[in-house]
Amino acid sequence: MLDAALHALTLILDPLRLGIMLGGVLLGLALGVVPGLGGIVGLALLIPFTYHLDGYTAFALLLGMAAVTTVSDFIPAVLFGVPGTVGAAATVLDGHPLAKQGHARRAFGAGYASSLAGGIFGALLLALAIPVLRLIVLYIGSAELLAMCIFGLSMVATLSGKAPMKGLAVASFGLMLSLIGSDPQTGTLRWTFGTLYLWDHLPIVPVTLGIFALPELADMAIERTGIARERPQPGVRASTQWDGVRDAARHWWLILRCSGLGALLGAVPGIGSAVIDWMAYGHAIRTEKNPENFGKGDIRGVIASESSNNAKEGGHLIPTVAFGMPAGASMALLLSAFIMHGFTPGPEMLTKHLDVTYTIIWTLTISHIMGAVICLSGSSMFSRLATVRVGVLIPLVIAIVYLGAFNASQSWGDLCSLVLFGAVGWIMKRLNWPRPPLILGLVLGSIFERYYFISHEIYGMGLFARPVVIVILLAALWVVLGPTIKGLRKTLRMRSHSTSRRTAPSFKLRLRGFDWQIVFTLALTALVIVAMMVARDWAFAARLMPMTSACAALVFCCIVLIEQLFTRDVPATETTVSPSFDAAAPMGDLAMAGASAHFSGLQSSVDPQSNVIAKANANANANASAGASFGAHGDPSLHDGLASSLDTRTIYLRGVRFFASVAGALATAAVIGLLPALLIFMLLVARFEFGERWRTSAVLSIAMTIALWLVFGRIFSTPWPQSLIGDWLPWLRQLGGLV
Repeated sequence: MLDAALHALTLILDPLRLGIMLGGVLLGLALGVVPGLGGIVGLALLIPFTYHLDGYTAFALLLGMAAVTTVSDFIPAVLFGVPGTVGAAATVLDGHPLAKQGHARRAFGAGYASSLAGGIFGALLLALAIPVLRLIVLYIGSAELLAMCIFGLSMVATLSGKAPMKGLAVASFGLMLSLIGSDPQTGTLRWTFGTLYLWDHLPIVPVTLGIFALPELADMAIERTGIARERPQPGVRASTQWDGVRDAARHWWLILRCSGLGALLGAVPGIGSAVIDWMAYGHAIRTEKNPENFGKGDIRGVIASESSNNAKEGGHLIPTVAFGMPAGASMALLLSAFIMHGFTPGPEMLTKHLDVTYTIIWTLTISHIMGAVICLSGSSMFSRLATVRVGVLIPLVIAIVYLGAFNASQSWGDLCSLVLFGAVGWIMKRLNWPRPPLILGLVLGSIFERYYFISHEIYGMGLFARPVVIVILLAALWVVLGPTIKGLRKTLRMRSHSTSRRTAPSFKLRLRGFDWQIVFTLALTALVIVAMMVARDWAFAARLMPMTSACAALVFCCIVLIEQLFTRDVPATETTVSPSFDAAAPMGDLAMAGASAHFSGLQSSVDPQSNVIAKANANANANASAGASFGAHGDPSLHDGLASSLDTRTIYLRGVRFFASVAGALATAAVIGLLPALLIFMLLVARFEFGERWRTSAVLSIAMTIALWLVFGRIFSTPWPQSLIGDWLPWLRQLGGLV
């Protein structure tokens, strides 16, 4: 085995193969930066070009490209809050706040170092674990995968911070969204409303870009500031990428844990990157000290998500190479490359073609080193983007986001989903509703349903008696109930302290005033009720999961609504002892109060820039001491660190204007074509919304349009959406294909 490994190393160190691998690495880094593209697009693009290459060289090119897309997708996540791939969504939560604080280079250093460590760990696990894990992976069946989905959903409690009921309501609604489309059991069309676009479920890419990317860009447009809102004080040394590398070295144990988690979960088919990075992020919050800093620019959040996101690549290759079971869509494409070059994934890759397997391992290791070195050397240049004027940056990034969303299924529905969920995401951010649980529910919903029906058909109710399932479910139960138990103990201690000081606890409830928090909750509740009415006539198998998710969403929405409608008067002495208990327990529910007390230091949604905790608590304490009551729902005008000079009315007017311009670009695209509409959008927004000069606006808009046409139109042969002017003038469509 050692001889095979050394022989594979000599093969891969051939200068020609190293050069081809470097070309694949550069292409992978470029693909990772563009939202909506990634390893799948790159593999589909490169596989035909490997036909005349030998197997070693072909895999050097393919894996060199695929391995590093998860390295560079970190760049837009940090700078713009736009995940380059769905696997970088969790990185946004702490990476983007760091960029806003002027620490983009530090975030880059920590992210690249963690990516390198995670990638090498995944390759090492692949080298050591293929013979050992063969029986283990084969033992994992649909019941165990179902239990893993339940464990993933249990992370909602962690990702929701101080608002667990809101998080559960949003996650349940995300489950409902994941079930839109054709039912795999009966063929029933669920919540498609006669729209062909929704038949094949709701694509995750436009939803993710809408929920996370557009709200961040909207806030930048509202504030009229660049990404880095804070500048280093005079005499204070600015952070560098090497500070981030030292951060990663200091948190080596976190890297090892999250890399191991990512690699092991990556070895399980069906558990994709959209789930793994959230689970690693939740693990970091649960196990690290001072979790209240997560979501506000904590470098540990970047380290956890990036190390797991890159370690999963080695894990994905374990079932693909050893058993011929692709762990994801990109691995399915890689299987076709194996077959095209005469290799049969399975036992032969561990015996007859062991040198090819070790070539794959060395390629993963070397490509991660190449990618990390290239990105580290360019981090200074990337970090300068954080200081670019907002009038230059926002139009260009929105154009990229539009094309990235459209590339999901190349349908007008992708663009409509982007704008719709962008507006919803911004409203959720304004009103302090957690967004990560929505994506988690959307990702896990269809997987959960599929494995439930398969497991029920095979095992019946005995699926819950399998040993591995029991262990995983107990772990999920602890994730959900652990904070509540700890918080309950804390609350009981505080109550005991309050009693010893002879302060009588007051549970006097009174009706709160009507506000936008209540309006949003009522709208969500009404939407769930309408969905339940539509689903009641479906076949039992088709409506089982949708109705279950809808009932859960309805229950949690009602609990949130009651909390919002009622608040309780709090004595000043009790507030001094436990402000978080009072803020989170308007109904006097002791257990929920305990959970909220445990999360009192956490951000209310573990969402980037979602709440200025210290300011909100200070205002709450001031109100309480004055005899006023307060709830768990902060003033939206205090969110996200917006400049204090902006009043609430200005914030919302600018927000409405931003989304009106984005929707206007979509309407214009329906008439004249997507690329011409984006050209006009970039030109007008840069000139009239942000006051850039005509020359600057025109040069940037034209240059960006040409770049988008070359990348998407020529290199990736994207079929541009058809427009009305193309229907009216067919010769124009045949001439350029843009309309």
